[in-house]
Amino acid sequence: MARFNDSGPEGRSIRTLRVGEQVRHILSELLQRGDVHDPRLAGLPISVTEVRMSPDLRHATVFFKPLLGQKEAEIGAALKENAGYLKGEVAKRVRMKYAAELKFLPDESFDEGAHIDALLRDPKVAQDLGEEPDDAPDV
Repeated sequence: MARFNDSGPEGRSIRTLRVGEQVRHILSELLQRGDVHDPRLAGLPISVTEVRMSPDLRHATVFFKPLLGQKEAEIGAALKENAGYLKGEVAKRVRMKYAAELKFLPDESFDEGAHIDALLRDPKVAQDLGEEPDDAPDV
């Protein structure tokens, strides 16, 4: 029997992408409202940038970024310590057979993007990116 291929970006299925987005919204809401009672997280704006679910939906990798990247290590430690509470809250709101284990990692994509931008603005690289003269005659 042929199986319907519903793979999305990077080979992940539509279902894992959808569940990951639901988990991201729930975690963002919990952190924004201050439902996690940890003084290290109080009053700090934290963005949950992405949640990647495993194919069996039992594990979720949560990428976060604090505003301006401040206290990233401290916030990461606080999120890891409160992972049990957050897991329970997510389980209440997302109807699945199993509650996903949450793993928190700082999102490095913004730093990588800034690094690439800085490299492209380097004068040595900029000269290579300059437009070459057009050899074709105008018609």
